[in-house]
Amino acid sequence: MLRGNDPKMADSSVNIVCMKWGTRYPSHYVNVLHNAIGRNLSRPFRFLCITDDPTDLLPEVEHCPIPDNPGVVGPDWPNVFVKLVITRDGFAGLSGPTLFLDLDLLILGPIDCFFDYHPGEYCIIHNWIERRKQLFRARPDIGNSSIFRFEAGGSQHIYDTFIEEIELVTDRSIYPTEQAFLTYAMKRKHYWPEAWVKSFKRHCRRTFPLNLLLPPKQPPADTRFLVFHGFPDPHTAIEGHPGKRIHHRVLPTPWIADRWKL
Repeated sequence: MLRGNDPKMADSSVNIVCMKWGTRYPSHYVNVLHNAIGRNLSRPFRFLCITDDPTDLLPEVEHCPIPDNPGVVGPDWPNVFVKLVITRDGFAGLSGPTLFLDLDLLILGPIDCFFDYHPGEYCIIHNWIERRKQLFRARPDIGNSSIFRFEAGGSQHIYDTFIEEIELVTDRSIYPTEQAFLTYAMKRKHYWPEAWVKSFKRHCRRTFPLNLLLPPKQPPADTRFLVFHGFPDPHTAIEGHPGKRIHHRVLPTPWIADRWKL
């Protein structure tokens, strides 16, 4: 379903794709993301959710089933390798600029820039590493697939690389995550500007022991996306998150509730 106010702009429409399976993220996450896109993207867009259960999705949310397992990435399907399958030409009838978004993120400002930045080329987050690790080594040249852009109908080589090198894809000694393989398969890519995308864990959660005394900091004003990779998720951060370790504990964070809503 194409969203946008001016039918004359249909040729400039873009795609937003997300996926939902299992029970960790309910349909509310998809609906929040869809409405946030509508508030922060000025051009027409097609919003597609790839899911095994469309129950309770908003009527405006287009959905399609999880693609079949290519048969060579293990028995637990679906999994994160769906992100590679969607780059196949013709997938769900997608065509043109396509922004994939994980569900566990917060949109904080206008996002048209994510389609204007290096148009026609691959763009992805430069993956973050823990602060202490940055003291001893350079940041690895690996993307974070929470937000990446590709040209639907022009990215078949990513899928082909996935299939051709499938035996290596799940070898954690070579590719520690699916996003490491995606970065490799892109061949040439651009990292999003650092100011546009921030990590809740890396940039908002306070360092120990301040995390036990103060709620997480708000991100800088020019942040467009705040990514909640790992834990906590947005709804648990609002309430406060105990974490597995004391330095991961998050106090209740009400400012998230002001922005993560329908």
